[in-house]
Amino acid sequence: MKKYLITGCAGFIGSNFVYYMLNKYEDILLVNLDKLTYAGNLENLKDVEGDKRHVFVQGDICDRALVTGLFEKYDFDYVINFAAESHVDRSISNPEIFVETNVLGTVNLLQCAKNAWLADGKWAEGKKYLQVSTDEVYGSLGEDGYFMETTPLCPHSPYSSSKASADMFVMAFHDTYGMPVNITRCSNNYGPYQFPEKLIPLMINNVKHHKQLPVYGDGMNVRDWLYVEDHCKAIDMVANGGRDGEVYNVGGHNERPNIFIVKTIIAQLHERLQDDGIDEGLIKYVADRLGHDRRYGIDPTKIKNELGWYPETTFEVGIVKTIDWYLAHEEWMANVTSGNYQKYYEEMYKNRL
Repeated sequence: MKKYLITGCAGFIGSNFVYYMLNKYEDILLVNLDKLTYAGNLENLKDVEGDKRHVFVQGDICDRALVTGLFEKYDFDYVINFAAESHVDRSISNPEIFVETNVLGTVNLLQCAKNAWLADGKWAEGKKYLQVSTDEVYGSLGEDGYFMETTPLCPHSPYSSSKASADMFVMAFHDTYGMPVNITRCSNNYGPYQFPEKLIPLMINNVKHHKQLPVYGDGMNVRDWLYVEDHCKAIDMVANGGRDGEVYNVGGHNERPNIFIVKTIIAQLHERLQDDGIDEGLIKYVADRLGHDRRYGIDPTKIKNELGWYPETTFEVGIVKTIDWYLAHEEWMANVTSGNYQKYYEEMYKNRL
């Protein structure tokens, strides 16, 4: 049985990874360590309640005693670190939290893994630490070209700076101690269970309620969109087949300007809901985000050539599947958009709208 410590998996990508792995493997144990901050939601894991292959532990990846105890109890084969503060706007208003979780938390996981797996100068067989990172560590692209694994790191926001720092610690543990590691850097994910501070679920929720749709700047910032299930497949393939010490870029080949995404959601929901109140008049251009990168684009050639991974879901298919999920899970959306989220939303956009 392969045993995984997976962190931050009550959130968006992590919860999708739990479902992906449990659907694919019978003989597996996933120990899910999550602090349950605003974006971590046990409702995301409702469908695996009672599955003995999944153990949920509420706790902080910065807690040395807790993480050490989990290693001692379960003797993990893999650590896959999804845990991260991930919203750029929040990092601009409160960068310290991003350093605590994304940098110090990563170092704590690395230290605990090293203490558990390294004995008498030798690493235990079959162990690996995988850091789930982001293409934002590379900075911004012009109109042409793509991020490659060899692209220098040039983060522009507190969020991306914290993720770049974490990546460098991961590679430092590999280069200094010989720890078996991989890093994946993905483009913008979308799909089920994504917290509605992110573009796609935010716009879906606002459109349904005839609320204004805040679009930063001129709306022409370009992102490469990756359906979350394709990302989960890539992480699994890298964990089980990636070359030691290598970075793998995971991109969807679905580059779209933000305003295209917004208009697509409007058109889809106008047609689905037959609601004449849903139109492009809801769009409201707002003051641009500080340090807003213009374009991201990923070259996934390396992971395709070495591991045979490719993005199976086109944006045209993925956006329909995503909208279908949110329309079918109105109670989930209502629960996660209550309370503190509403306060945060007002604070973020009251001076922009």
